Amino acid sequence: MASFRINSPIKPYSCSKRIDTSNRVKHESTLFGKSFPSRNDLPENPQLTISKVATRPPGIAAPSKQESENNRKHVAWTSVKQERWQGELHVQGEIPLWLNGTYLRNGPGLWHIGDYNFRHLFDGYATIVGLHFEKGGLVMGHRQIESEAYKASKKNKRLCYREFSEVPKTDSFLAYVGDLAKLFSGASLTDNANTGVVRLGDGRVVCLTETIKGSIVIDPKTLDTLGKFEYTDNLGGLIHSAHPIVTDTEFLSLIPDLINPGYLVVRMEPGSNERKVMGRVSCRGGPSPGWVHSFPVTEHYVVVPEMPLRYCAQNLLKAEPTPLFKFEWHPQSKAFMHVMCKASGKIVASVEVPVYITFHFINAYEEKDEEGRVIAIIADCCEHNADTTILQKLTLQNLCAFSGQDVLPDAMIPMDGSPYGSLEAALDPNEHGKGMDMCSINPSFLGKKYRYAYACGAQRPCNFPNTITKIDLVDKKAKNWFQEGSIPSEPFFVARPGATEEDDGVVISMISEKNGDGYALLLDGTTFEEIARAKFPYGLPYGLHGCWVPKT
Repeated sequence: MASFRINSPIKPYSCSKRIDTSNRVKHESTLFGKSFPSRNDLPENPQLTISKVATRPPGIAAPSKQESENNRKHVAWTSVKQERWQGELHVQGEIPLWLNGTYLRNGPGLWHIGDYNFRHLFDGYATIVGLHFEKGGLVMGHRQIESEAYKASKKNKRLCYREFSEVPKTDSFLAYVGDLAKLFSGASLTDNANTGVVRLGDGRVVCLTETIKGSIVIDPKTLDTLGKFEYTDNLGGLIHSAHPIVTDTEFLSLIPDLINPGYLVVRMEPGSNERKVMGRVSCRGGPSPGWVHSFPVTEHYVVVPEMPLRYCAQNLLKAEPTPLFKFEWHPQSKAFMHVMCKASGKIVASVEVPVYITFHFINAYEEKDEEGRVIAIIADCCEHNADTTILQKLTLQNLCAFSGQDVLPDAMIPMDGSPYGSLEAALDPNEHGKGMDMCSINPSFLGKKYRYAYACGAQRPCNFPNTITKIDLVDKKAKNWFQEGSIPSEPFFVARPGATEEDDGVVISMISEKNGDGYALLLDGTTFEEIARAKFPYGLPYGLHGCWVPKT
């Protein structure tokens, strides 16, 4: 975990004013649309209830012999067993009665088409999983998101769109040229929305990936795919940040400009599909913009990262993946952090920092002097020591082949400095096992000074984060949940209604086990003790990011 500190370049009165931080697919089944009895009303030994159990999706054959061998390695890296499932789970422990709503988690869940196995964690077709909590009970369901890429693969029994590391095979040179033409128009890029899921201020739930066309609306009650989220503006672009900033009052995102290297910062109002430009950041180095998987905001500013891991048009055009896939490493182009005023759209600071690689920013906040003037911005991220091998280590071959050798790159917490910045650990990296990612915080502290972050950490040796970690940025300590052979997904914090303490709530995660099983896990946000778990009918693949949909 790294902290970037942006000091003197910030002008206290840069902002002119302050901003208040404010074709449907039908199925017979309903998932979370009915009331479920309280825990006390359930039978003493309730069994899993399965409704609408699907067979293997059409066009998806049984795993190959090699994949079957990998299945015995860990269920986290295997394809989901069926296209859909739903049922009530038996809970061990006590789910707080105040926890009423649905936790949605998105992620790649299907990594093969017929006998062809995908190469990378990020290639898998999206699986949305829902955990519905009500009156102490828990109902789980999952569905495949019906993107055009997924439906085409089922119909044709082959890859039809360009995924993160996969390119459809062409029969001739002319066909390859035609594919390139589709690439420039964006037609051949995937819409496989397998990265995140967000609830917009108007209640719509959208699954996202880094391609703009991969924005898909789902029904949070049934998990059914409702259709594309179509942007009604004329901003164009093929890619955007996979992690927008979403609140009840706005939607903020970054659109990289691959032609005139830079980034558009855009805002969208609740109920609207129109993005409006807040401002533009021009790159200070490199032949193209750096990868922007995520970015942070404060109360008055948007922080735009510029990494030396930069988009590469040449690599995008190649039929076979390069070591860095769609990117190139340009350390000579340096790394920067840009700060844009939300009100004016003007750049108020642009500082050089040590080269870094991060997937995820955790949070950012403003530091003020005694007179209330902003004197610095702190931006925290999960930084991987500028180690580009992190992308290769996320291939399925590497994830499935762990032999006890410790190959997880260290991650720490840096960024303190002047106009040139420096990196320093916010706490001893041994507290979280020198490896940390997939963070969440209490959403009430978005853009504000905060104390706690919940993440996936590491208990060595490992080749992938294998603990759930609570980081205390004041005491500079961490608490870790660990179970041998288990791989937890992103821990997601849900605050108790009416809570006054930052960590008063629960942490939800989905656990994949080495023996093929899996379960939902709830930890107390304060004590970090386990309070409940509920076993799934079968283990689920590793997932990525989630959101909370409160009961209405």
